[in-house]
Amino acid sequence: MIPEIEKASVQNIKAFQEAKLQELLPYLKEHSTYYQRLFAGQNIDIEQIKTLEDLAKIPVTSKDDLQRYNDDFLCVPKNKIIDYVTTSGTLGDPVTFALTDKDLDRLAYNEAISFACAGVTGEDVLQLMTTIDRRFMAGLAYFLGVRKLGAGIIRVGAGIPELQWDSILKFRPTYLIVVPSFLLKLIEYAKSHDINLEESGVKGAICIGESLRNQDFTLNTLAEKITSQWDIQLFSTYASTEMNTAFTECEFQKGGHHHPELIIAEILDDHNLPVPSGKVGELTITTLGVEGMPLLRFKTGDMVTAHEEPCECGRHTMRLGPVVGRKKQMIKYKGTTLYPPAMENILNDFNEVECYVIEIYHNNIGTDEICIKIASHNKSDKFMHNIKDHFRAKLRVTPKIEFHDKKEIETIRFPSMSRKPILVIDKRK
Repeated sequence: MIPEIEKASVQNIKAFQEAKLQELLPYLKEHSTYYQRLFAGQNIDIEQIKTLEDLAKIPVTSKDDLQRYNDDFLCVPKNKIIDYVTTSGTLGDPVTFALTDKDLDRLAYNEAISFACAGVTGEDVLQLMTTIDRRFMAGLAYFLGVRKLGAGIIRVGAGIPELQWDSILKFRPTYLIVVPSFLLKLIEYAKSHDINLEESGVKGAICIGESLRNQDFTLNTLAEKITSQWDIQLFSTYASTEMNTAFTECEFQKGGHHHPELIIAEILDDHNLPVPSGKVGELTITTLGVEGMPLLRFKTGDMVTAHEEPCECGRHTMRLGPVVGRKKQMIKYKGTTLYPPAMENILNDFNEVECYVIEIYHNNIGTDEICIKIASHNKSDKFMHNIKDHFRAKLRVTPKIEFHDKKEIETIRFPSMSRKPILVIDKRK
Protein backbone atom coordinates (compact mmCIF):
# COMPACT_ATOMS: atom_id res chain seq x y z
CA MET A 1 0.00 0.00 0.00
CA ILE A 2 2.45 2.64 -1.24
CA PRO A 3 0.64 5.75 -2.58
CA GLU A 4 1.71 6.40 -6.18
CA ILE A 5 2.96 9.91 -5.39
CA GLU A 6 5.47 8.44 -2.93
CA LYS A 7 7.00 6.32 -5.71
CA ALA A 8 7.12 9.26 -8.15
CA SER A 9 10.31 11.09 -9.11
CA VAL A 10 11.60 13.84 -6.86
CA GLN A 11 10.70 16.38 -9.57
CA ASN A 12 7.12 15.08 -9.81
CA ILE A 13 6.74 15.08 -6.04
CA LYS A 14 7.86 18.72 -5.95
CA ALA A 15 5.43 19.69 -8.73
CA PHE A 16 2.62 17.85 -6.93
CA GLN A 17 3.32 19.73 -3.68
CA GLU A 18 3.46 23.07 -5.46
CA ALA A 19 0.01 22.39 -6.94
CA LYS A 20 -1.28 21.56 -3.43
CA LEU A 21 0.29 24.78 -2.13
CA GLN A 22 -1.73 26.73 -4.73
CA GLU A 23 -4.89 25.26 -3.18
CA LEU A 24 -3.84 26.03 0.39
CA LEU A 25 -2.88 29.70 0.10
CA PRO A 26 -6.26 31.01 -1.19
CA TYR A 27 -8.00 28.86 1.43
CA LEU A 28 -5.98 30.48 4.21
CA LYS A 29 -6.53 33.96 2.79
CA GLU A 30 -10.29 33.41 2.74
CA HIS A 31 -10.83 31.51 5.99
CA SER A 32 -7.95 32.04 8.48
CA THR A 33 -8.06 35.20 10.58
CA TYR A 34 -4.45 34.67 11.59
CA TYR A 35 -3.06 34.27 8.08
CA GLN A 36 -5.28 37.06 6.70
CA ARG A 37 -3.62 39.36 9.22
CA LEU A 38 -0.15 37.97 8.40
CA PHE A 39 -0.54 38.37 4.63
CA ALA A 40 -1.87 41.93 4.99
CA GLY A 41 0.67 42.99 7.61
CA GLN A 42 3.62 41.69 5.59
CA ASN A 43 2.24 42.81 2.19
CA ILE A 44 2.38 39.25 0.91
CA ASP A 45 0.82 38.65 -2.49
CA ILE A 46 0.00 34.96 -2.47
CA GLU A 47 -0.13 35.04 -6.28
CA GLN A 48 3.65 35.41 -6.16
CA ILE A 49 4.09 32.20 -4.15
CA LYS A 50 4.43 29.58 -6.89
CA THR A 51 7.21 27.20 -5.83
CA LEU A 52 8.40 25.56 -2.64
CA GLU A 53 11.37 27.94 -2.71
CA ASP A 54 8.92 30.88 -2.69
CA LEU A 55 7.76 29.81 0.76
CA ALA A 56 10.82 31.66 2.09
CA LYS A 57 8.90 34.92 1.34
CA ILE A 58 6.40 34.04 4.08
CA PRO A 59 7.29 34.45 7.79
CA VAL A 60 7.28 31.31 9.89
CA THR A 61 4.58 30.50 12.43
CA SER A 62 5.75 29.68 15.96
CA LYS A 63 4.32 27.77 18.89
CA ASP A 64 3.98 31.14 20.63
CA ASP A 65 1.73 32.33 17.78
CA LEU A 66 -0.44 29.25 18.20
CA GLN A 67 -0.72 29.79 21.94
CA ARG A 68 -1.39 33.53 21.71
CA TYR A 69 -3.85 33.48 18.81
CA ASN A 70 -5.21 29.93 19.03
CA ASP A 71 -8.79 30.72 17.92
CA ASP A 72 -7.61 32.83 14.98
CA PHE A 73 -6.25 29.73 13.23
CA LEU A 74 -9.69 28.14 13.00
CA CYS A 75 -10.98 28.12 9.39
CA VAL A 76 -14.44 26.61 9.80
CA PRO A 77 -17.62 27.46 11.76
CA LYS A 78 -18.02 25.69 15.09
CA ASN A 79 -20.81 23.46 13.76
CA LYS A 80 -18.34 21.76 11.39
CA ILE A 81 -16.05 20.68 14.21
CA ILE A 82 -16.32 16.99 15.11
CA ASP A 83 -13.42 16.51 17.52
CA TYR A 84 -11.32 18.72 19.79
CA VAL A 85 -7.77 17.75 20.74
CA THR A 86 -4.98 19.52 22.59
CA THR A 87 -1.21 19.36 22.38
CA SER A 88 0.61 17.83 25.34
CA GLY A 89 1.95 21.20 26.49
CA THR A 90 5.43 19.78 27.12
CA LEU A 91 7.09 23.13 26.35
CA GLY A 92 4.28 25.55 27.15
CA ASP A 93 0.54 25.95 27.45
CA PRO A 94 -1.45 23.32 25.52
CA VAL A 95 -2.93 24.40 22.18
CA THR A 96 -6.39 23.34 21.03
CA PHE A 97 -6.91 21.87 17.56
CA ALA A 98 -10.34 21.41 16.03
CA LEU A 99 -10.89 18.63 13.50
CA THR A 100 -13.68 18.39 10.95
CA ASP A 101 -15.09 15.20 9.50
CA LYS A 102 -12.76 15.66 6.52
CA ASP A 103 -9.79 16.09 8.90
CA LEU A 104 -10.64 12.82 10.64
CA ASP A 105 -10.71 11.06 7.26
CA ARG A 106 -7.29 12.57 6.50
CA LEU A 107 -6.00 11.43 9.90
CA ALA A 108 -7.22 7.89 9.20
CA TYR A 109 -5.53 7.89 5.78
CA ASN A 110 -2.27 9.12 7.31
CA GLU A 111 -2.15 6.39 9.90
CA ALA A 112 -3.26 3.67 7.48
CA ILE A 113 -0.39 4.41 5.06
CA SER A 114 1.99 4.88 7.98
CA PHE A 115 1.13 1.47 9.44
CA ALA A 116 1.41 -0.04 5.97
CA CYS A 117 4.86 1.55 5.71
CA ALA A 118 5.90 -0.56 8.73
CA GLY A 119 4.49 -3.70 7.10
CA VAL A 120 1.11 -3.87 8.85
CA THR A 121 -1.68 -5.36 6.70
CA GLY A 122 -5.39 -6.00 7.02
CA GLU A 123 -4.55 -9.49 8.34
CA ASP A 124 -2.90 -8.08 11.48
CA VAL A 125 -4.23 -7.29 14.94
CA LEU A 126 -2.73 -4.35 16.85
CA GLN A 127 -2.82 -3.72 20.58
CA LEU A 128 -3.07 -0.02 21.47
CA MET A 129 -1.05 0.77 24.60
CA THR A 130 -1.62 4.54 24.57
CA THR A 131 -4.56 6.53 25.82
CA ILE A 132 -7.39 7.27 23.40
CA ASP A 133 -9.02 9.83 25.72
CA ARG A 134 -7.77 13.02 27.47
CA ARG A 135 -8.02 15.00 24.21
CA PHE A 136 -5.08 12.97 22.85
CA MET A 137 -4.91 12.97 19.04
CA ALA A 138 -2.51 10.04 18.65
CA GLY A 139 -4.69 7.37 20.27
CA LEU A 140 -7.68 8.35 18.13
CA ALA A 141 -5.48 8.51 15.03
CA TYR A 142 -4.16 5.00 15.62
CA PHE A 143 -7.66 3.62 16.03
CA LEU A 144 -8.93 5.34 12.88
CA GLY A 145 -5.87 4.25 10.87
CA VAL A 146 -6.13 0.61 11.88
CA ARG A 147 -9.83 0.65 11.03
CA LYS A 148 -9.16 2.15 7.58
CA LEU A 149 -6.43 -0.42 6.95
CA GLY A 150 -8.92 -3.16 7.73
CA ALA A 151 -6.88 -4.60 10.61
CA GLY A 152 -8.08 -5.41 14.12
CA ILE A 153 -7.35 -3.32 17.21
CA ILE A 154 -7.42 -3.97 20.95
CA ARG A 155 -7.82 -0.71 22.92
CA VAL A 156 -6.13 -1.49 26.23
CA GLY A 157 -4.70 1.95 27.00
CA ALA A 158 -1.51 2.88 28.81
CA GLY A 159 0.25 0.98 31.59
CA ILE A 160 -0.81 -2.09 33.63
CA PRO A 161 1.46 -4.94 32.41
CA GLU A 162 -0.90 -7.58 33.82
CA LEU A 163 -3.81 -6.32 31.70
CA GLN A 164 -1.58 -5.94 28.65
CA TRP A 165 -0.39 -9.54 28.90
CA ASP A 166 -3.92 -10.79 29.53
CA SER A 167 -4.95 -9.14 26.24
CA ILE A 168 -1.86 -10.36 24.35
CA LEU A 169 -2.43 -13.95 25.42
CA LYS A 170 -6.18 -13.78 24.83
CA PHE A 171 -6.35 -11.93 21.47
CA ARG A 172 -2.89 -12.70 20.00
CA PRO A 173 -2.03 -9.28 18.52
CA THR A 174 0.76 -9.25 15.95
CA TYR A 175 1.82 -5.64 16.58
CA LEU A 176 1.91 -3.40 19.64
CA ILE A 177 1.55 0.40 19.57
CA VAL A 178 3.63 1.43 22.55
CA VAL A 179 6.16 3.73 24.20
CA PRO A 180 9.33 1.60 23.84
CA SER A 181 10.51 1.80 27.47
CA PHE A 182 7.21 0.16 28.48
CA LEU A 183 8.28 -2.91 26.51
CA LEU A 184 10.96 -3.45 29.17
CA LYS A 185 8.22 -3.58 31.80
CA LEU A 186 6.31 -6.11 29.70
CA ILE A 187 9.48 -8.21 29.40
CA GLU A 188 10.08 -8.02 33.15
CA TYR A 189 6.48 -9.04 33.89
CA ALA A 190 6.65 -11.94 31.43
CA LYS A 191 9.84 -13.29 32.97
CA SER A 192 8.45 -13.11 36.50
CA HIS A 193 5.20 -14.85 35.46
CA ASP A 194 6.64 -17.60 33.25
CA ILE A 195 5.26 -16.12 30.02
CA ASN A 196 7.17 -17.26 26.95
CA LEU A 197 7.90 -14.12 24.96
CA GLU A 198 8.67 -16.00 21.76
CA GLU A 199 5.31 -17.76 21.83
CA SER A 200 3.32 -14.54 22.33
CA GLY A 201 2.62 -14.10 18.61
CA VAL A 202 3.89 -10.50 18.68
CA LYS A 203 6.17 -9.82 15.72
CA GLY A 204 6.60 -6.05 15.90
CA ALA A 205 6.05 -2.83 17.81
CA ILE A 206 5.16 0.60 16.45
CA CYS A 207 7.02 2.82 18.91
CA ILE A 208 6.12 6.38 19.89
CA GLY A 209 7.44 9.03 22.23
CA GLU A 210 11.02 7.81 22.59
CA SER A 211 13.83 7.34 20.10
CA LEU A 212 14.94 3.86 19.02
CA ARG A 213 17.94 4.76 16.90
CA ASN A 214 21.17 6.66 16.80
CA GLN A 215 21.71 9.19 14.03
CA ASP A 216 23.33 6.48 11.84
CA PHE A 217 20.13 4.39 12.26
CA THR A 218 21.78 1.74 14.45
CA LEU A 219 19.72 0.70 17.46
CA ASN A 220 20.30 2.86 20.53
CA THR A 221 20.75 1.49 24.04
CA LEU A 222 17.02 1.29 24.80
CA ALA A 223 16.24 -0.59 21.57
CA GLU A 224 19.19 -2.96 22.07
CA LYS A 225 17.92 -3.78 25.57
CA ILE A 226 14.49 -4.64 24.18
CA THR A 227 15.60 -6.71 21.18
CA SER A 228 18.22 -8.62 23.17
CA GLN A 229 15.39 -10.07 25.26
CA TRP A 230 12.45 -10.14 22.85
CA ASP A 231 12.87 -11.04 19.19
CA ILE A 232 10.52 -8.45 17.67
CA GLN A 233 10.88 -5.74 15.03
CA LEU A 234 10.85 -2.16 16.31
CA PHE A 235 9.53 0.66 14.10
CA SER A 236 9.89 4.34 14.96
CA THR A 237 7.06 6.72 14.22
CA TYR A 238 7.29 10.48 14.73
CA ALA A 239 4.31 12.83 14.69
CA SER A 240 2.72 15.78 16.45
CA THR A 241 -0.75 17.21 16.91
CA GLU A 242 0.20 20.28 14.88
CA MET A 243 1.29 18.19 11.88
CA ASN A 244 -1.75 15.88 11.77
CA THR A 245 0.76 13.61 10.00
CA ALA A 246 3.30 10.90 10.88
CA PHE A 247 6.77 9.97 9.65
CA THR A 248 7.06 6.18 10.05
CA GLU A 249 9.87 3.76 9.24
CA CYS A 250 9.57 1.13 6.54
CA GLU A 251 11.10 -2.34 6.79
CA PHE A 252 14.55 -0.94 5.92
CA GLN A 253 14.42 1.32 9.01
CA LYS A 254 16.42 4.23 7.62
CA GLY A 255 14.23 7.06 8.85
CA GLY A 256 10.57 8.03 8.90
CA HIS A 257 9.02 8.47 5.46
CA HIS A 258 7.50 11.77 4.39
CA HIS A 259 3.96 11.70 2.98
CA PRO A 260 4.10 14.50 0.37
CA GLU A 261 0.35 14.44 -0.19
CA LEU A 262 -0.15 15.48 3.44
CA ILE A 263 2.65 17.87 4.39
CA ILE A 264 5.41 20.12 3.08
CA ALA A 265 8.56 19.80 5.17
CA GLU A 266 11.44 22.27 5.42
CA ILE A 267 14.56 21.92 7.58
CA LEU A 268 15.58 25.44 8.64
CA ASP A 269 18.40 27.12 10.54
CA ASP A 270 18.13 29.91 13.15
CA HIS A 271 17.64 32.45 10.34
CA ASN A 272 14.80 30.43 8.79
CA LEU A 273 16.94 29.43 5.83
CA PRO A 274 17.25 25.83 4.55
CA VAL A 275 20.16 23.94 6.07
CA PRO A 276 22.59 22.09 3.78
CA SER A 277 21.62 18.51 2.98
CA GLY A 278 22.41 16.12 5.82
CA LYS A 279 22.70 18.87 8.45
CA VAL A 280 20.58 19.30 11.57
CA GLY A 281 17.86 21.96 11.47
CA GLU A 282 14.40 22.68 12.81
CA LEU A 283 11.55 20.83 11.14
CA THR A 284 9.12 23.39 9.71
CA ILE A 285 5.87 22.14 8.23
CA THR A 286 3.00 23.26 6.03
CA THR A 287 -0.05 21.01 6.30
CA LEU A 288 -1.89 19.97 3.13
CA GLY A 289 -5.55 18.96 3.04
CA VAL A 290 -6.35 20.11 6.57
CA GLU A 291 -9.72 21.86 6.74
CA GLY A 292 -10.14 22.93 10.38
CA MET A 293 -6.78 24.45 11.38
CA PRO A 294 -4.18 24.28 8.60
CA LEU A 295 -0.70 25.63 9.29
CA LEU A 296 1.74 27.46 7.01
CA ARG A 297 5.49 27.26 7.71
CA PHE A 298 5.01 26.16 11.32
CA LYS A 299 8.26 25.63 13.24
CA THR A 300 7.79 22.44 15.25
CA GLY A 301 10.71 22.98 17.63
CA ASP A 302 12.13 19.55 16.75
CA MET A 303 15.72 19.37 15.51
CA VAL A 304 16.16 16.74 12.80
CA THR A 305 18.21 15.68 9.79
CA ALA A 306 16.60 14.96 6.41
CA HIS A 307 17.80 12.15 4.15
CA GLU A 308 17.03 12.63 0.47
CA GLU A 309 18.35 9.54 -1.32
CA PRO A 310 15.72 7.00 -2.54
CA CYS A 311 14.87 4.16 -0.16
CA GLU A 312 15.12 0.47 -1.01
CA CYS A 313 11.39 0.14 -0.30
CA GLY A 314 10.57 1.98 -3.55
CA ARG A 315 9.60 5.33 -2.04
CA HIS A 316 11.40 8.43 -3.30
CA THR A 317 10.24 10.62 -0.44
CA MET A 318 12.42 12.42 2.06
CA ARG A 319 13.12 10.53 5.29
CA LEU A 320 13.59 12.08 8.72
CA GLY A 321 16.31 10.75 10.99
CA PRO A 322 15.76 10.39 14.76
CA VAL A 323 14.86 13.65 16.49
CA VAL A 324 18.09 15.10 17.88
CA GLY A 325 16.14 17.08 20.49
CA ARG A 326 13.77 19.96 21.09
CA LYS A 327 15.25 23.32 20.13
CA LYS A 328 14.06 24.94 23.37
CA GLN A 329 15.73 22.16 25.36
CA MET A 330 19.15 22.69 23.80
CA ILE A 331 21.73 22.97 26.56
CA LYS A 332 24.98 24.93 26.47
CA TYR A 333 26.97 23.17 29.17
CA LYS A 334 30.64 23.90 29.82
CA GLY A 335 31.35 24.65 26.17
CA THR A 336 29.35 21.67 24.83
CA THR A 337 25.99 21.79 23.05
CA LEU A 338 23.73 18.85 23.84
CA TYR A 339 20.10 17.77 23.95
CA PRO A 340 18.31 15.59 26.55
CA PRO A 341 17.91 12.50 24.27
CA ALA A 342 21.70 12.06 24.29
CA MET A 343 21.61 11.91 28.10
CA GLU A 344 18.59 9.59 28.09
CA ASN A 345 20.50 7.14 25.89
CA ILE A 346 23.34 6.98 28.42
CA LEU A 347 20.98 6.50 31.38
CA ASN A 348 19.20 3.66 29.55
CA ASP A 349 22.54 1.84 29.54
CA PHE A 350 22.28 1.17 33.29
CA ASN A 351 19.92 -1.59 34.39
CA GLU A 352 20.14 -0.32 37.98
CA VAL A 353 18.46 2.97 36.98
CA GLU A 354 14.76 2.36 37.61
CA CYS A 355 13.58 5.81 36.52
CA TYR A 356 14.91 9.33 36.25
CA VAL A 357 14.20 12.96 35.41
CA ILE A 358 16.58 15.48 33.92
CA GLU A 359 16.37 19.00 35.34
CA ILE A 360 17.90 21.95 33.47
CA TYR A 361 18.30 25.29 35.23
CA HIS A 362 20.40 28.46 35.30
CA ASN A 363 23.04 28.86 38.00
CA ASN A 364 23.72 32.16 39.78
CA ILE A 365 25.86 33.45 36.89
CA GLY A 366 23.23 32.63 34.29
CA THR A 367 24.78 29.59 32.61
CA ASP A 368 23.10 26.20 32.12
CA GLU A 369 23.32 23.48 34.75
CA ILE A 370 22.06 19.89 34.62
CA CYS A 371 20.84 17.78 37.54
CA ILE A 372 19.78 14.19 36.92
CA LYS A 373 17.55 12.71 39.61
CA ILE A 374 17.75 8.93 39.66
CA ALA A 375 15.83 6.18 41.46
CA SER A 376 17.93 3.05 42.02
CA HIS A 377 18.45 0.29 44.56
CA ASN A 378 22.16 0.88 44.11
CA LYS A 379 23.05 4.23 45.67
CA SER A 380 26.75 3.56 46.10
CA ASP A 381 29.47 6.09 45.33
CA LYS A 382 30.95 3.56 42.90
CA PHE A 383 27.71 3.41 40.90
CA MET A 384 27.45 7.22 40.81
CA HIS A 385 31.06 7.51 39.61
CA ASN A 386 30.36 4.88 36.96
CA ILE A 387 27.45 6.98 35.61
CA LYS A 388 29.58 10.11 35.61
CA ASP A 389 32.40 8.30 33.80
CA HIS A 390 29.96 7.27 31.07
CA PHE A 391 28.82 10.87 30.65
CA ARG A 392 32.40 12.09 30.42
CA ALA A 393 33.29 9.41 27.88
CA LYS A 394 30.22 9.82 25.66
CA LEU A 395 29.31 13.51 25.97
CA ARG A 396 32.41 15.12 27.52
CA VAL A 397 30.30 16.59 30.34
CA THR A 398 29.58 15.57 33.94
CA PRO A 399 26.13 16.58 35.19
CA LYS A 400 25.15 16.66 38.82
CA ILE A 401 23.67 13.30 39.92
CA GLU A 402 21.21 12.87 42.81
CA PHE A 403 19.54 9.72 44.15
CA HIS A 404 15.87 9.98 45.11
CA ASP A 405 13.04 7.63 46.06
CA LYS A 406 11.29 6.04 43.10
CA LYS A 407 7.89 7.29 44.26
CA GLU A 408 9.15 10.88 44.34
CA ILE A 409 10.53 10.68 40.81
CA GLU A 410 7.43 8.96 39.44
CA THR A 411 5.35 11.82 40.87
CA ILE A 412 7.50 14.30 38.93
CA ARG A 413 7.40 12.17 35.76
CA PHE A 414 3.61 11.82 35.77
CA PRO A 415 2.09 15.16 36.88
CA SER A 416 -1.66 15.49 37.19
CA MET A 417 -3.47 15.23 33.83
CA SER A 418 -0.27 14.26 31.99
CA ARG A 419 -0.78 11.93 29.01
CA LYS A 420 2.82 10.76 28.84
CA PRO A 421 5.88 10.68 31.11
CA ILE A 422 7.84 13.90 31.52
CA LEU A 423 11.56 13.13 31.37
CA VAL A 424 12.89 16.68 31.15
CA ILE A 425 12.06 19.56 33.51
CA ASP A 426 13.38 22.84 32.07
CA LYS A 427 13.47 25.50 34.80
CA ARG A 428 15.27 28.11 32.69
CA LYS A 429 13.39 31.33 31.98
